[in-house]
Amino acid sequence: MASRVIPVEAFDMVVFGGTGDLARRRILPALYRRFVAGQVSDACRIIAAARSAMTADAFRQETAAALEGALPPPLLDRGRLAAFLDRLDYVTLEAGGETGWAALAARMRPGVVRAFYFSVAPALFGALAERLRAHGIADDDSRVVVEKPFGDDLDTARALNAVLARHFGEGQIYRIDHYLGKETVQNLMAVRFANILFEPLWNAQHVDHVQITVAESAGVAGRGAYYDRAGAMRDMVQNHMMQLLCLTAMEPPWHFSPDAVRDEKLKVIRALDPVRPVDVVRGQYLPAPGQPGYLEDVANPDSRTESFVALKVGISNWRWKGTPFYLRTGKRLRARESEIAVHFREPPHSIFDAAGQWRENVMVIRLQPNEGLNLKVMIKEPGPGGMRLVQVPLDMSFANALGAEGRDMPDAHERLIMDVIRGDQTLFMRGDEVAAAWAWTDPVIARWDAAGDRPQGYAAGSEGPQEAMWLMHRDGRRWREIRP
Repeated sequence: MASRVIPVEAFDMVVFGGTGDLARRRILPALYRRFVAGQVSDACRIIAAARSAMTADAFRQETAAALEGALPPPLLDRGRLAAFLDRLDYVTLEAGGETGWAALAARMRPGVVRAFYFSVAPALFGALAERLRAHGIADDDSRVVVEKPFGDDLDTARALNAVLARHFGEGQIYRIDHYLGKETVQNLMAVRFANILFEPLWNAQHVDHVQITVAESAGVAGRGAYYDRAGAMRDMVQNHMMQLLCLTAMEPPWHFSPDAVRDEKLKVIRALDPVRPVDVVRGQYLPAPGQPGYLEDVANPDSRTESFVALKVGISNWRWKGTPFYLRTGKRLRARESEIAVHFREPPHSIFDAAGQWRENVMVIRLQPNEGLNLKVMIKEPGPGGMRLVQVPLDMSFANALGAEGRDMPDAHERLIMDVIRGDQTLFMRGDEVAAAWAWTDPVIARWDAAGDRPQGYAAGSEGPQEAMWLMHRDGRRWREIRP
Protein backbone atom coordinates (compact mmCIF):
# COMPACT_ATOMS: atom_id res chain seq x y z
CA MET A 1 0.00 0.00 0.00
CA ALA A 2 1.66 3.23 -1.14
CA SER A 3 0.52 6.58 0.20
CA ARG A 4 0.59 9.69 -1.91
CA VAL A 5 2.69 12.62 -0.76
CA ILE A 6 1.14 15.85 -2.00
CA PRO A 7 3.52 18.83 -1.71
CA VAL A 8 2.18 21.86 0.11
CA GLU A 9 2.36 25.40 -1.21
CA ALA A 10 5.54 27.43 -0.82
CA PHE A 11 5.64 28.98 2.64
CA ASP A 12 7.61 31.10 5.06
CA MET A 13 7.28 29.70 8.58
CA VAL A 14 8.57 31.81 11.44
CA VAL A 15 9.20 29.81 14.62
CA PHE A 16 9.24 32.16 17.61
CA GLY A 17 11.25 30.45 20.32
CA GLY A 18 13.18 28.70 17.55
CA THR A 19 16.08 27.78 19.85
CA GLY A 20 13.83 26.25 22.51
CA ASP A 21 13.22 22.65 23.48
CA LEU A 22 9.97 22.23 21.53
CA ALA A 23 11.54 23.55 18.34
CA ARG A 24 14.56 21.26 18.66
CA ARG A 25 12.62 18.12 19.63
CA ARG A 26 9.41 18.45 17.63
CA ILE A 27 9.01 21.31 15.17
CA LEU A 28 12.31 21.21 13.26
CA PRO A 29 12.47 17.37 13.10
CA ALA A 30 8.86 17.33 11.83
CA LEU A 31 9.67 19.84 9.09
CA TYR A 32 12.81 17.92 8.14
CA ARG A 33 10.91 14.63 7.83
CA ARG A 34 8.32 16.29 5.60
CA PHE A 35 11.17 17.75 3.52
CA VAL A 36 12.71 14.29 3.11
CA ALA A 37 9.28 12.90 2.14
CA GLY A 38 8.98 15.53 -0.60
CA GLN A 39 6.05 17.38 0.95
CA VAL A 40 8.11 20.49 1.78
CA SER A 41 9.78 21.81 -1.35
CA ASP A 42 12.94 23.84 -1.92
CA ALA A 43 10.70 26.90 -2.22
CA CYS A 44 9.82 26.74 1.48
CA ARG A 45 11.75 28.51 4.24
CA ILE A 46 11.88 28.26 8.02
CA ILE A 47 12.96 31.33 9.98
CA ALA A 48 13.77 30.92 13.65
CA ALA A 49 13.35 33.97 15.87
CA ALA A 50 14.61 34.16 19.45
CA ARG A 51 16.38 36.48 21.91
CA SER A 52 19.78 34.77 21.62
CA ALA A 53 22.33 36.66 19.54
CA MET A 54 23.25 34.14 16.87
CA THR A 55 24.16 34.00 13.18
CA ALA A 56 22.15 31.99 10.71
CA ASP A 57 25.12 29.63 10.22
CA ALA A 58 25.37 28.99 13.96
CA PHE A 59 21.65 28.23 14.08
CA ARG A 60 22.03 25.76 11.20
CA GLN A 61 24.82 24.00 13.09
CA GLU A 62 22.66 23.78 16.22
CA THR A 63 19.76 22.43 14.15
CA ALA A 64 21.96 19.78 12.55
CA ALA A 65 23.01 18.60 16.01
CA ALA A 66 19.39 18.58 17.20
CA LEU A 67 18.26 16.53 14.18
CA GLU A 68 21.06 14.03 14.69
CA GLY A 69 19.87 13.57 18.27
CA ALA A 70 16.18 13.30 17.39
CA LEU A 71 16.08 11.18 14.22
CA PRO A 72 17.29 7.71 13.22
CA PRO A 73 20.51 7.64 11.15
CA PRO A 74 18.86 6.36 7.92
CA LEU A 75 16.94 9.64 7.68
CA LEU A 76 20.05 11.78 8.04
CA ASP A 77 21.36 11.57 4.51
CA ARG A 78 24.14 14.16 4.19
CA GLY A 79 22.82 15.65 0.97
CA ARG A 80 19.21 15.95 2.15
CA LEU A 81 20.30 17.36 5.49
CA ALA A 82 22.42 20.03 3.76
CA ALA A 83 19.53 20.93 1.46
CA PHE A 84 17.18 21.30 4.43
CA LEU A 85 19.64 23.43 6.38
CA ASP A 86 19.81 25.76 3.37
CA ARG A 87 16.12 26.46 3.93
CA LEU A 88 16.80 27.81 7.44
CA ASP A 89 17.40 31.38 8.57
CA TYR A 90 17.65 33.11 11.94
CA VAL A 91 16.70 36.49 13.36
CA THR A 92 17.62 37.81 16.80
CA LEU A 93 14.38 39.33 18.05
CA GLU A 94 12.86 40.77 21.22
CA ALA A 95 9.21 39.76 21.54
CA GLY A 96 8.28 42.68 23.80
CA GLY A 97 10.53 45.29 22.15
CA GLU A 98 11.46 46.51 18.70
CA THR A 99 14.74 44.68 18.22
CA GLY A 100 14.75 42.45 15.15
CA TRP A 101 11.29 43.16 13.79
CA ALA A 102 12.48 45.19 10.80
CA ALA A 103 14.97 42.44 9.95
CA LEU A 104 12.21 39.83 10.13
CA ALA A 105 9.92 41.92 7.92
CA ALA A 106 12.70 42.22 5.32
CA ARG A 107 13.00 38.43 5.10
CA MET A 108 9.33 37.76 4.35
CA ARG A 109 8.51 37.00 0.71
CA PRO A 110 5.37 38.06 -1.14
CA GLY A 111 3.09 35.46 -2.69
CA VAL A 112 3.75 32.59 -0.27
CA VAL A 113 1.85 31.25 2.76
CA ARG A 114 2.99 32.93 5.97
CA ALA A 115 2.75 30.89 9.16
CA PHE A 116 3.89 31.98 12.62
CA TYR A 117 4.53 29.30 15.23
CA PHE A 118 4.33 30.69 18.80
CA SER A 119 6.63 28.18 20.53
CA VAL A 120 6.88 30.52 23.52
CA ALA A 121 5.16 31.16 26.86
CA PRO A 122 1.51 32.26 26.50
CA ALA A 123 2.41 35.57 28.21
CA LEU A 124 4.19 36.55 24.97
CA PHE A 125 1.31 35.78 22.60
CA GLY A 126 -0.13 39.27 22.77
CA ALA A 127 3.18 41.06 22.18
CA LEU A 128 4.00 38.83 19.21
CA ALA A 129 0.55 39.19 17.64
CA GLU A 130 0.59 42.98 18.05
CA ARG A 131 4.04 43.42 16.49
CA LEU A 132 3.35 41.06 13.61
CA ARG A 133 0.50 43.34 12.62
CA ALA A 134 2.21 46.62 13.46
CA HIS A 135 5.21 45.81 11.26
CA GLY A 136 3.10 44.52 8.38
CA ILE A 137 4.57 41.03 8.67
CA ALA A 138 1.23 39.25 9.07
CA ASP A 139 -1.79 39.80 6.83
CA ASP A 140 -5.34 38.48 6.67
CA ASP A 141 -4.17 35.22 5.06
CA SER A 142 -1.46 34.45 7.64
CA ARG A 143 -1.77 31.58 10.11
CA VAL A 144 -0.78 31.61 13.78
CA VAL A 145 0.03 28.36 15.62
CA VAL A 146 -0.18 28.24 19.42
CA GLU A 147 0.71 25.36 21.75
CA LYS A 148 -0.87 24.33 25.01
CA PRO A 149 -1.28 25.27 27.78
CA PHE A 150 -3.96 27.56 26.37
CA GLY A 151 -4.73 29.23 29.66
CA ASP A 152 -4.72 27.97 33.24
CA ASP A 153 -8.48 28.29 33.70
CA LEU A 154 -11.53 29.73 31.97
CA ASP A 155 -10.63 33.36 32.69
CA THR A 156 -7.06 33.12 31.38
CA ALA A 157 -8.22 31.14 28.32
CA ARG A 158 -10.75 33.85 27.51
CA ALA A 159 -8.07 36.49 27.95
CA LEU A 160 -5.74 34.68 25.53
CA ASN A 161 -8.56 34.26 23.02
CA ALA A 162 -9.30 37.97 23.28
CA VAL A 163 -5.63 38.93 22.79
CA LEU A 164 -5.32 36.85 19.65
CA ALA A 165 -8.73 37.93 18.35
CA ARG A 166 -7.65 41.58 18.39
CA HIS A 167 -5.16 40.83 15.64
CA PHE A 168 -6.28 37.61 13.92
CA GLY A 169 -9.56 36.02 12.89
CA GLU A 170 -10.61 32.68 14.36
CA GLY A 171 -9.95 31.10 10.97
CA GLN A 172 -6.28 32.12 11.26
CA ILE A 173 -5.63 30.68 14.75
CA TYR A 174 -4.43 27.08 15.02
CA ARG A 175 -4.48 25.76 18.62
CA ILE A 176 -2.43 22.57 18.59
CA ASP A 177 -3.27 19.48 20.58
CA HIS A 178 -0.77 16.94 19.27
CA TYR A 179 -3.03 14.02 20.24
CA LEU A 180 -5.31 14.99 17.37
CA GLY A 181 -2.41 14.52 14.97
CA LYS A 182 -1.92 10.87 15.93
CA GLU A 183 -2.85 8.44 13.17
CA THR A 184 -4.84 6.21 15.51
CA VAL A 185 -6.92 9.11 16.82
CA GLN A 186 -7.85 10.06 13.26
CA ASN A 187 -8.55 6.40 12.55
CA LEU A 188 -11.12 6.45 15.34
CA MET A 189 -13.19 8.76 13.14
CA ALA A 190 -12.55 6.57 10.09
CA VAL A 191 -13.61 3.40 11.93
CA ARG A 192 -16.77 5.03 13.25
CA PHE A 193 -17.93 6.96 10.22
CA ALA A 194 -16.57 5.01 7.24
CA ASN A 195 -17.93 1.61 8.34
CA ILE A 196 -21.58 0.74 8.80
CA LEU A 197 -20.44 -2.07 11.10
CA PHE A 198 -19.97 -0.05 14.29
CA GLU A 199 -22.05 3.11 14.22
CA PRO A 200 -25.44 1.40 14.87
CA LEU A 201 -23.94 -0.08 18.08
CA TRP A 202 -22.18 3.11 19.22
CA ASN A 203 -24.69 4.21 21.87
CA ALA A 204 -25.92 3.59 25.40
CA GLN A 205 -28.19 0.75 24.30
CA HIS A 206 -25.21 -1.39 23.27
CA VAL A 207 -22.19 0.12 25.08
CA ASP A 208 -21.82 -0.70 28.78
CA HIS A 209 -18.98 1.76 29.43
CA VAL A 210 -15.89 3.35 27.90
CA GLN A 211 -12.40 3.51 29.42
CA ILE A 212 -9.83 6.07 28.27
CA THR A 213 -6.32 5.62 29.65
CA VAL A 214 -3.23 7.75 29.12
CA ALA A 215 -0.49 6.25 31.29
CA GLU A 216 3.13 7.40 31.47
CA SER A 217 6.00 5.43 32.99
CA ALA A 218 8.17 8.55 33.40
CA GLY A 219 7.88 11.05 36.24
CA VAL A 220 7.88 14.84 36.01
CA ALA A 221 11.61 15.40 36.60
CA GLY A 222 12.79 18.22 34.35
CA ARG A 223 9.27 19.66 34.11
CA GLY A 224 8.67 20.04 37.83
CA ALA A 225 8.27 23.82 37.89
CA TYR A 226 5.59 23.76 35.18
CA TYR A 227 3.89 20.56 36.25
CA ASP A 228 3.45 21.56 39.88
CA ARG A 229 1.46 24.59 38.71
CA ALA A 230 -0.64 22.54 36.32
CA GLY A 231 -1.17 18.98 37.53
CA ALA A 232 -2.72 16.10 35.65
CA MET A 233 -6.14 17.77 35.39
CA ARG A 234 -4.83 20.84 33.58
CA ASP A 235 -1.98 19.13 31.75
CA MET A 236 -3.89 16.12 30.39
CA VAL A 237 -7.61 15.94 31.16
CA GLN A 238 -8.67 19.42 30.07
CA ASN A 239 -7.10 19.03 26.62
CA HIS A 240 -5.73 15.64 25.47
CA MET A 241 -8.24 13.40 27.22
CA MET A 242 -11.10 15.78 26.52
CA GLN A 243 -10.33 15.49 22.81
CA LEU A 244 -10.26 11.69 22.97
CA LEU A 245 -13.58 11.72 24.84
CA CYS A 246 -15.13 14.03 22.26
CA LEU A 247 -14.02 11.99 19.25
CA THR A 248 -15.34 8.82 20.89
CA ALA A 249 -18.70 10.27 21.89
CA MET A 250 -19.56 12.85 19.22
CA GLU A 251 -22.36 12.58 16.68
CA PRO A 252 -21.47 12.08 13.02
CA PRO A 253 -20.66 15.50 11.52
CA TRP A 254 -22.44 16.34 8.30
CA HIS A 255 -19.05 16.56 6.57
CA PHE A 256 -15.39 16.03 7.40
CA SER A 257 -14.61 19.72 7.55
CA PRO A 258 -13.25 21.99 10.30
CA ASP A 259 -16.38 23.57 11.71
CA ALA A 260 -18.58 20.51 11.15
CA VAL A 261 -16.25 18.32 13.24
CA ARG A 262 -15.63 20.96 15.89
CA ASP A 263 -19.32 21.75 16.25
CA GLU A 264 -19.99 18.12 17.20
CA LYS A 265 -17.09 18.01 19.68
CA LEU A 266 -18.39 21.17 21.33
CA LYS A 267 -21.82 19.58 21.78
CA VAL A 268 -20.23 16.70 23.71
CA ILE A 269 -18.38 19.05 26.08
CA ARG A 270 -21.56 21.03 26.75
CA ALA A 271 -23.44 17.78 27.50
CA LEU A 272 -20.92 16.60 30.14
CA ASP A 273 -22.41 16.22 33.61
CA PRO A 274 -20.67 18.06 36.46
CA VAL A 275 -18.17 15.78 38.18
CA ARG A 276 -19.30 14.70 41.64
CA PRO A 277 -16.67 14.60 44.41
CA VAL A 278 -17.14 10.84 44.78
CA ASP A 279 -16.41 10.35 41.08
CA VAL A 280 -12.85 11.69 41.02
CA VAL A 281 -9.60 10.39 42.56
CA ARG A 282 -6.26 12.19 42.73
CA GLY A 283 -2.85 10.71 43.38
CA GLN A 284 0.88 11.47 43.72
CA TYR A 285 3.58 8.91 43.01
CA LEU A 286 5.75 7.92 45.95
CA PRO A 287 9.53 7.38 46.07
CA ALA A 288 10.85 4.02 44.93
CA PRO A 289 14.30 2.45 45.27
CA GLY A 290 16.62 4.61 43.21
CA GLN A 291 13.78 6.91 42.11
CA PRO A 292 12.52 10.14 43.71
CA GLY A 293 8.87 10.65 44.44
CA TYR A 294 6.70 13.43 43.07
CA LEU A 295 7.48 15.80 45.94
CA GLU A 296 11.21 15.45 45.28
CA ASP A 297 10.80 15.82 41.50
CA VAL A 298 8.98 19.14 41.92
CA ALA A 299 11.13 20.26 44.89
CA ASN A 300 8.01 21.13 46.88
CA PRO A 301 7.43 18.99 50.01
CA ASP A 302 4.02 20.62 50.61
CA SER A 303 2.67 20.15 47.08
CA ARG A 304 -1.04 19.35 46.74
CA THR A 305 -0.77 18.90 42.97
CA GLU A 306 -1.87 15.61 41.44
CA SER A 307 0.30 13.44 39.18
CA PHE A 308 -2.64 11.04 38.69
CA VAL A 309 -6.34 11.58 38.21
CA ALA A 310 -9.23 9.19 37.54
CA LEU A 311 -12.80 10.30 36.84
CA LYS A 312 -16.21 8.85 36.13
CA VAL A 313 -17.93 11.07 33.58
CA GLY A 314 -21.52 11.11 32.35
CA ILE A 315 -22.86 12.59 29.11
CA SER A 316 -26.45 13.80 29.21
CA ASN A 317 -27.62 13.35 25.64
CA TRP A 318 -29.77 10.82 23.80
CA ARG A 319 -26.85 8.74 22.57
CA TRP A 320 -24.94 8.29 25.82
CA LYS A 321 -27.23 8.85 28.83
CA GLY A 322 -26.56 6.03 31.29
CA THR A 323 -23.21 4.93 29.84
CA PRO A 324 -20.29 6.07 32.01
CA PHE A 325 -16.93 7.15 30.60
CA TYR A 326 -14.00 6.37 32.90
CA LEU A 327 -10.88 8.49 32.40
CA ARG A 328 -7.49 7.99 34.03
CA THR A 329 -4.05 9.45 33.45
CA GLY A 330 -0.91 9.52 35.52
CA LYS A 331 2.86 9.70 35.75
CA ARG A 332 5.25 6.95 36.91
CA LEU A 333 2.71 4.20 36.24
CA ARG A 334 3.46 0.62 35.25
CA ALA A 335 3.98 1.34 31.55
CA ARG A 336 3.58 3.96 28.85
CA GLU A 337 0.23 3.20 27.30
CA SER A 338 -2.64 5.16 25.75
CA GLU A 339 -5.86 3.55 24.63
CA ILE A 340 -9.60 3.93 24.26
CA ALA A 341 -11.57 0.79 25.19
CA VAL A 342 -15.27 0.52 24.28
CA HIS A 343 -16.91 -2.23 26.37
CA PHE A 344 -20.13 -3.54 24.84
CA ARG A 345 -23.06 -4.95 26.78
CA GLU A 346 -23.68 -8.69 27.02
CA PRO A 347 -26.29 -10.29 24.75
CA PRO A 348 -29.84 -10.03 26.14
CA HIS A 349 -30.15 -13.82 26.16
CA SER A 350 -27.56 -16.60 25.91
CA ILE A 351 -28.52 -19.74 23.99
CA PHE A 352 -25.45 -21.57 25.31
CA ASP A 353 -25.22 -23.49 28.54
CA ALA A 354 -22.03 -21.65 29.37
CA ALA A 355 -22.58 -19.93 32.68
CA GLY A 356 -19.59 -17.88 33.68
CA GLN A 357 -17.86 -18.35 30.32
CA TRP A 358 -19.15 -15.26 28.60
CA ARG A 359 -16.83 -12.23 28.46
CA GLU A 360 -17.76 -8.88 27.03
CA ASN A 361 -16.93 -7.71 23.54
CA VAL A 362 -14.36 -4.92 23.68
CA MET A 363 -13.01 -2.66 20.96
CA VAL A 364 -9.62 -1.22 21.90
CA ILE A 365 -8.07 1.67 19.97
CA ARG A 366 -4.36 1.71 20.86
CA LEU A 367 -2.77 5.14 20.55
CA GLN A 368 0.68 4.25 21.88
CA PRO A 369 2.73 2.16 21.72
CA ASN A 370 2.07 -0.31 18.86
CA GLU A 371 -0.75 1.72 17.34
CA GLY A 372 -3.70 -0.29 16.10
CA LEU A 373 -7.18 -1.69 16.69
CA ASN A 374 -8.19 -4.77 18.66
CA LEU A 375 -11.68 -6.29 18.81
CA LYS A 376 -12.31 -9.03 21.39
CA VAL A 377 -15.09 -11.46 20.45
CA MET A 378 -16.41 -14.79 21.71
CA ILE A 379 -15.92 -17.98 19.68
CA LYS A 380 -16.19 -21.73 20.25
CA GLU A 381 -13.11 -23.20 21.85
CA PRO A 382 -11.63 -25.74 19.38
CA GLY A 383 -12.03 -29.42 20.14
CA PRO A 384 -14.74 -32.00 20.84
CA GLY A 385 -16.82 -32.28 23.92
CA GLY A 386 -19.48 -29.59 23.77
CA MET A 387 -19.86 -25.90 23.23
CA ARG A 388 -17.20 -24.11 25.27
CA LEU A 389 -16.78 -20.40 24.65
CA VAL A 390 -13.50 -18.54 24.65
CA GLN A 391 -12.63 -14.88 24.06
CA VAL A 392 -10.16 -14.16 21.26
CA PRO A 393 -8.79 -10.91 19.81
CA LEU A 394 -9.16 -9.78 16.21
CA ASP A 395 -5.97 -7.73 16.21
CA MET A 396 -4.80 -5.19 13.68
CA SER A 397 -1.44 -3.65 14.35
CA PHE A 398 -0.72 -0.83 11.91
CA ALA A 399 2.91 -1.97 11.73
CA ASN A 400 1.83 -5.43 10.56
CA ALA A 401 -1.21 -4.53 8.47
CA LEU A 402 0.32 -1.60 6.60
CA GLY A 403 3.91 -2.75 6.29
CA ALA A 404 6.63 -0.11 6.19
CA GLU A 405 4.08 2.71 6.22
CA GLY A 406 2.58 1.39 9.44
CA ARG A 407 5.99 1.19 11.08
CA ASP A 408 7.03 4.69 10.03
CA MET A 409 3.89 6.75 10.55
CA PRO A 410 4.35 10.52 10.59
CA ASP A 411 4.79 12.22 13.93
CA ALA A 412 1.71 14.14 15.06
CA HIS A 413 3.47 17.48 14.55
CA GLU A 414 4.28 16.55 10.95
CA ARG A 415 0.62 16.14 10.09
CA LEU A 416 -0.52 19.18 12.02
CA ILE A 417 2.10 21.56 10.63
CA MET A 418 1.23 20.50 7.09
CA ASP A 419 -2.46 21.09 7.89
CA VAL A 420 -1.54 24.64 8.96
CA ILE A 421 0.06 25.30 5.59
CA ARG A 422 -2.93 23.76 3.80
CA GLY A 423 -5.28 25.95 5.85
CA ASP A 424 -7.15 22.95 7.30
CA GLN A 425 -8.32 23.50 10.91
CA THR A 426 -10.18 20.19 11.32
CA LEU A 427 -7.65 18.79 13.81
CA PHE A 428 -7.23 22.02 15.79
CA MET A 429 -9.26 23.33 18.70
CA ARG A 430 -11.61 26.26 18.28
CA GLY A 431 -11.77 29.06 20.84
CA ASP A 432 -15.26 28.21 22.11
CA GLU A 433 -14.24 24.55 22.44
CA VAL A 434 -11.28 25.47 24.66
CA ALA A 435 -13.48 27.73 26.80
CA ALA A 436 -16.15 25.04 27.22
CA ALA A 437 -13.53 22.50 28.34
CA TRP A 438 -12.23 24.92 30.98
CA ALA A 439 -15.78 25.72 32.14
CA TRP A 440 -16.27 21.99 32.88
CA THR A 441 -12.81 21.51 34.45
CA ASP A 442 -12.61 24.62 36.64
CA PRO A 443 -15.18 23.59 39.30
CA VAL A 444 -13.29 20.33 39.95
CA ILE A 445 -9.99 22.16 40.45
CA ALA A 446 -11.64 24.87 42.57
CA ARG A 447 -13.09 22.20 44.86
CA TRP A 448 -9.64 20.66 45.33
CA ASP A 449 -8.07 24.04 46.05
CA ALA A 450 -10.73 24.86 48.62
CA ALA A 451 -10.31 21.53 50.42
CA GLY A 452 -6.51 21.65 50.41
CA ASP A 453 -6.26 17.86 50.72
CA ARG A 454 -3.18 15.93 49.71
CA PRO A 455 -3.62 13.55 46.77
CA GLN A 456 -3.49 9.85 47.61
CA GLY A 457 -0.01 8.33 47.42
CA TYR A 458 0.60 5.46 45.01
CA ALA A 459 3.58 3.21 44.38
CA ALA A 460 5.78 4.01 41.40
CA GLY A 461 5.30 1.33 38.75
CA SER A 462 1.74 0.56 39.87
CA GLU A 463 -1.60 1.32 38.20
CA GLY A 464 -2.33 4.25 40.50
CA PRO A 465 -3.94 4.67 43.93
CA GLN A 466 -6.26 2.01 45.32
CA GLU A 467 -9.08 4.55 45.50
CA ALA A 468 -9.07 4.63 41.68
CA MET A 469 -9.68 0.87 41.66
CA TRP A 470 -12.72 1.35 43.89
CA LEU A 471 -14.05 3.99 41.51
CA MET A 472 -14.68 1.08 39.12
CA HIS A 473 -15.29 -1.74 41.60
CA ARG A 474 -18.27 -0.03 43.21
CA ASP A 475 -19.96 -0.12 39.78
CA GLY A 476 -19.13 -3.79 39.31
CA ARG A 477 -16.45 -3.02 36.72
CA ARG A 478 -12.65 -3.19 36.53
CA TRP A 479 -9.99 -1.06 34.95
CA ARG A 480 -8.15 -2.67 32.08
CA GLU A 481 -4.67 -3.75 33.06
CA ILE A 482 -1.80 -1.41 32.17
CA ARG A 483 0.71 -3.81 30.65
CA PRO A 484 4.48 -3.28 30.39
